[in-house]
Amino acid sequence: MSMYRQLWLAVIVSMLVALAGSLLASSLSARSYLSEQLAMKNTDNAAALALSLSLREPDAVEVELAVSALFDSGHYELIRVTDPRGQVIVERKIDPGVKGVPAWFVRLLPLVSPPGEAQVTSGWKQFGTVHLVSHSRFAYESLWRNVWELAGALFVATLIGGYLGTLILRRLRVPLEAVIGQARAITERRFSIIDEPKVPELRQLATAMNTMVGRLKSIFEEEAARLESVRREANCDSLTGLANRSHFLARLHQALEAEDSRGIGLILVRVADLAGINRRLGRDATDDLLRRFAAVLQAETEQQTDSLVARLNGADFALVVMGQAGIRPLAERLLPHLVQEAAPYVGDGPAACIGLGVFPRGIEMSAVLSQVDSALAAAEADGGNVIRETGNAIGEDAPKSADEWSRLIRHALDRHWVRLISFPVVDFSQRLIHRECPLRLMLDEHGEWLPAGRFLPIAERLKLTSRLDLSAVALGLDDLAANPVMTGLAVNLSASSLQDLAFRGELRDLLRQNAQAARRLWLEVAEGGALKHFDAFRDLCKELKRSGCKVGIEHFGRQFSQVGQLHDLGLDYIKVDASFVRGLDANPGNQAFLKGLCSIVHGIGIQAIAEGVVSEAEMQALADVGFDGATGPAVKDPA
Repeated sequence: MSMYRQLWLAVIVSMLVALAGSLLASSLSARSYLSEQLAMKNTDNAAALALSLSLREPDAVEVELAVSALFDSGHYELIRVTDPRGQVIVERKIDPGVKGVPAWFVRLLPLVSPPGEAQVTSGWKQFGTVHLVSHSRFAYESLWRNVWELAGALFVATLIGGYLGTLILRRLRVPLEAVIGQARAITERRFSIIDEPKVPELRQLATAMNTMVGRLKSIFEEEAARLESVRREANCDSLTGLANRSHFLARLHQALEAEDSRGIGLILVRVADLAGINRRLGRDATDDLLRRFAAVLQAETEQQTDSLVARLNGADFALVVMGQAGIRPLAERLLPHLVQEAAPYVGDGPAACIGLGVFPRGIEMSAVLSQVDSALAAAEADGGNVIRETGNAIGEDAPKSADEWSRLIRHALDRHWVRLISFPVVDFSQRLIHRECPLRLMLDEHGEWLPAGRFLPIAERLKLTSRLDLSAVALGLDDLAANPVMTGLAVNLSASSLQDLAFRGELRDLLRQNAQAARRLWLEVAEGGALKHFDAFRDLCKELKRSGCKVGIEHFGRQFSQVGQLHDLGLDYIKVDASFVRGLDANPGNQAFLKGLCSIVHGIGIQAIAEGVVSEAEMQALADVGFDGATGPAVKDPA
C-alpha cells in the first residue's frame, strides 16, 4: 500500500476514532444526566403525591382515586401505596417498554434511577408509603434524539476535517511523489536531481538523496574523464588528436562489413614534400603545419554523421564518411582550405594531393586501401594540389530516384516483404543472452533480401523509417510470442524515428497489446542517433521501461566524450563498437579503456556487450576485461 494511502487511512481512522470517542462520551454524559433527572422527578413527584394525600385525611378509596388520576396522565410506570405493615393499598403499573427507540439502544444505554418514596400521614399517624417510578420512554426518546443529532454534527465535522486533511495531503503528495520518483529513477539507473520540498522531513530525505546522486554523478564524470584520456591515448595521434592508424583501420573494417553499413567514401590526403618542409623550417613548424591540416579536416567533417578523420603516418591523413554520396564535393571543398593553410610554409609550391573513392558494403578492406592509394599516387605524380578518384561504380542496379525508392519500399511494406535475420549474442559460458535481429527487405517478389544499409539511408530521407521500425518490432514480438523459451530478441530503432510522436504512440500501443512478449524484447538505438536526438531518446527510454522492454545503445564508444549524458537514461545494456574490439588481444591501450568502461557501466547496473568479435583471442580478451557478452562472426550459436 502506498504511503499516500496509508496517510489517508490514518486520517480516516483518526477521525472515526475521534467520532466514536466523542459520541460515546457525550452519550454516557447524557445518560447520566437523564438518570439523575428521573431520580429527582421520582422523589419530587412521590413527595408531592404523599403531601396531597396527607392533607385530605386519606382513606383507601380517596387514595385509590388520587393515584388513578395521577397514573392516567401516562407519565409513570409504577405508583404504589402500601400501609405501615407493607400491605398494598393501591398499585398502578404498566409495561415499561419504550416505543420509537431500538431495543439494542435501550440495552446499551440503560437509564437506571431509584424509585421515589414518601410517607403519607393522617394527623400524627402514618397512613402509608408512596412508591413512584416515572416512565423512562420520554428520557430514552430524548437520549436517542440527542445521540442522532450529535452523530450528525460529528459526521459533518469529520467530513470537513477529512476535506481539509485531503487538501493538506495533496500539498504533501507533490513533494512526496517527487521523492518517490527520484528513488524509483535510481532503481532504474536514472540519476536525477529534484527540487527540495518545504516539508522538513521530506526536505531532509530529498537533500540526502540529491547529495548521493550528486556524488554518483561526480564519480561517474571523473571516471568517464579518466577513461576518455585512456581512450585518446590508445586510439588517437598524440600530435594532431585525430584517430591513429590502428583505430582508423578497425573503423574502416567495421564500416565495410557491418550489417547496417550503407557503403563508404574514403579520402586520403598527403602533405606535399613534408620531408623538405621539415629540413627547411624545422620540426616545430612541420608539426604546426600538420596540426593545421588536422584542424581543416576535422572542421570540414563535423557535420558528417559517423565520419572519422585519422592520421595514418607522417604525411598522410585519411577521412572515411558513411555513405557513398557527396565525397567528391567534400574533397573539392577541402583542397583550397588545405592550400591556404600550407601557404606560409610552402609558398607557391604544392601543398597537398588527394585520392578518393566510394565503395559499397562487402568490399575487402585491402582492395579499398589499394585503389584509393593508387589514386593518391596518381595525384602526387601530377605535381600536387590535385584530386584523383578511383573508377568504382555505385550500385548500378539500385533504384536511381527517390520516387522509385519510395514506391518500392512502400510496396514491400504493404506486401510484407520484410523479415528479421538472427545473430546470437552470448555470454562467455556460451549461454544465449538474446538474438540480435536486423531487418531485411525485398523490393520485388523474386528479388534478393537487402541488408539495412541498402535501404535505410534513403528511407530516412523519405521519412519511412518509422514504418520500417514498427514492422521490425511487430515481427520481433510475433517471434517471441511463437517461441516462449527464447530468452530475448533485439531490434534496432532508427535515430530518425525517435522524434516521431506518432511512431512512439503506435510503438506504445503495439507493446501494450503484446505485454508478455514485450518483456523479452530488447530495443536499441545507435549511439550517434541517441546523442543527436538526446531529449527524444530519454523520453522514449522512460516509455519503454514502463512496457518492460530492455533498452540499450549500439555502436557505443565512438562519441565517448559525451558519456556523461547517459547517467539518467536507465539503460539496460550497451554494445561497444567493433572498432574498439578489433585486435583487442594485442592492444593494451584499448584493454585498459574497455576494462574501465566495464567497471563504470557495471557500477550503474548496465550490461556491456561487445560487437564484431572475429577471433577466439578477442573473446578471451573481452572476458578478461569484464564484458558480459559478445556478438560477431566468432560467436557460435548455442542452438
